[in-house]
Amino acid sequence: MKKTDPRLVLAIAASGLVMALWLVLMSVIVWSTLTQDERTAVGDVLASRTALVAVGWLIGLVLVAGVLRVLHRRYVGAPYRLLEETRVVLSATTPQKLKPRGTAEMQALANAVNELAAQRDQLRGDMSEQVAQASVRVQQEKDRLAALMAELNQSVVVCNRDGRILLYNQRARQQFRALSPEPGLADGAELVGIGRSIYAVFDRQLLAHALERIHQSLVRGVASPSAQFVTTTQGGQLLRVQVAPVRAVGDDGVAAQATQAVVSGFVLLLNNVTASVEEEAARDQLLHGLTEGSRASLANIQAAVDMLGYSDLEPAMRERFLAVVREEVGAMGQRITDLAQRATQRLKTRWPMEDMLGADLATAAQRQIAAHCTCPVTLDAVDTSVWLKVDSYTLLQALTYLAHRLVDEFEVRFLQLRLHAVGAHAQLDLVWSGQAMSNETVMSWEMD
Repeated sequence: MKKTDPRLVLAIAASGLVMALWLVLMSVIVWSTLTQDERTAVGDVLASRTALVAVGWLIGLVLVAGVLRVLHRRYVGAPYRLLEETRVVLSATTPQKLKPRGTAEMQALANAVNELAAQRDQLRGDMSEQVAQASVRVQQEKDRLAALMAELNQSVVVCNRDGRILLYNQRARQQFRALSPEPGLADGAELVGIGRSIYAVFDRQLLAHALERIHQSLVRGVASPSAQFVTTTQGGQLLRVQVAPVRAVGDDGVAAQATQAVVSGFVLLLNNVTASVEEEAARDQLLHGLTEGSRASLANIQAAVDMLGYSDLEPAMRERFLAVVREEVGAMGQRITDLAQRATQRLKTRWPMEDMLGADLATAAQRQIAAHCTCPVTLDAVDTSVWLKVDSYTLLQALTYLAHRLVDEFEVRFLQLRLHAVGAHAQLDLVWSGQAMSNETVMSWEMD
């Protein structure tokens, strides 16, 4: 049941009171103008008709109440309903419209509210579309960043200013797994994970010192400040860590200037240098052994040579000292051979080699030489079972250069490529018919 407005009830009551007062006032005025006989006659007439007067007052009150109700509905109830509907339109998440009703002014007001609501809905739709587009762009950037980080060969960890991990790549996960004391239990997740603290791996004071150095560089106006340090983990691993700042982005989407020194986080580039340090130590030890061994061998050789200088030396002693010289020379040669092998092995590990089928390399060389030298190239005796570990780009460049020099300077008109295995290595031959190359030509081309 709809609740009656108290203001309407109060207005009806006030109208009834005014009508009663008006009736009494008019009765008093008329009564005052009558003579005594007229008052007696009027009193006798009205005495039996008092109820009729009351009924007339009630009928008038009902009529006034009806008029007041119509006026209230038109000028009070209609604006109130418009107010409630306007609030509904304001709080609605979907487009809503007011139904114009009431007076012309009320209808004009409802139309104006509808126009404002339509503008609001259009603005809201535009904002939603812009937010959706921005979200798509942000997601695309995040996907690109994640893909880029996944393809990086270096371990990357992104942290906020408090040291909480925001992003990391798979190489970092593998790195932390290697650093974990129990990699089989949590797969390194106890050290790295979204929301985890990087200070579980690195000492807080160490990172604070690096960040302070970066802050000082920013204050000095350095465009790309960074800091690096080498630390030892709990498992005894050596890590080289490079720290780079993440600049805070302002409301306009532009990164803060370097002189403002506003840093919202930092990026860690991790590199496990344990193997390289051990390799350097082994190389130093090998060089030290070579130096000391060579010094001893040279001393023995010098002593043997001095003894061999005596003309009266017995043949047995001479043969003995010659054996000493041969033994020491052989030992020096063996030490140098070991050092060369270790150096070669280290060069192989550092050079960007890739596994490639030998037949594919020969085919690629055939196409590239034919394209650059305008000379027919054929494949002859190519072993299709040979696999190579090679820098294909550099080797193809060298073969193309050599073929180009042969065609230009020796007027070679036909080239062949051969590939076959020779022990643990492979032999790639570039064959031509015609003038042979002298050693001087080979040396001059090597110098070029």
